[in-house]
Amino acid sequence: MEGVPAIFPCEKDRARFQQLSGLPGVELYQAHISRYAFEPHTHEAFGIGTIEAGAQRFRYRGTEYTAPANSLVMMNPDELHTGESACADGWRYQMIYIQPQLMDELTGDRGWWFNEALLTDPRLAQPLSRTLAALWQAESELARQGLLSELLLQIRPLARMSSPAAPQARHRFDQVRDFLRANLAEPVRLEQLAALVSLSPWHFLRAFRQHYHVTPHQMLMAFRLYEAKQRLARGEAAASVAAAVGLTDQAHLTRAFANRYGITPGRYQKQVFQP
Repeated sequence: MEGVPAIFPCEKDRARFQQLSGLPGVELYQAHISRYAFEPHTHEAFGIGTIEAGAQRFRYRGTEYTAPANSLVMMNPDELHTGESACADGWRYQMIYIQPQLMDELTGDRGWWFNEALLTDPRLAQPLSRTLAALWQAESELARQGLLSELLLQIRPLARMSSPAAPQARHRFDQVRDFLRANLAEPVRLEQLAALVSLSPWHFLRAFRQHYHVTPHQMLMAFRLYEAKQRLARGEAAASVAAAVGLTDQAHLTRAFANRYGITPGRYQKQVFQP
């Protein structure tokens, strides 16, 4: 698309994705980022990865972190976060995204959760880095399954399992979050969202941002683009994806997707779609 980069604006920045054959619900990601700053975005999956070189700065659950080399990053599903370089040369990292249901099925443990978003320890990060790198190179489904099992064993001591007997109380704004997710393709007005929680529009906007650390529009765009990512991975045409997630047209999808993930929808689809 004219005027939109096929990759990150800075020639030093690059990223690639891979979805694993035979393991639906798993996506690999490798990147080197020097100047690009990721806007708030979300994954409906656990994001687990390592910083290979340099340092990253990110905001997660209202706290700003700096992750140097040999750091382990662990993000829970559906948590908005950012990302940018914390040094002149940027940072090189790799991630694996695993759907929560698959984590439960593969391990037999229920309610995976990470209390710590960041741990800096070569004894933890380096073995995980090697396992992630091996997953990229694995040539058979059996090999990939074995490596994924090894990875889960590596991170299991870092997670806690929530108690099924005591579900956490919902926040009043959770219904707004649910509404945004359920109405991706619809025009959404501030007054409409505020009415859901019986607040004035401006009071609602301030309180929402204080609670989630993003605006309703930023959250809606994060949900839209994540859904677009899932549809592209299934092979849907970009134009129909744009319409399905409430974006104006294919050009709008291309601009927003490239700004969020540093890669155009077409290039992402070529990397991950498996007919």
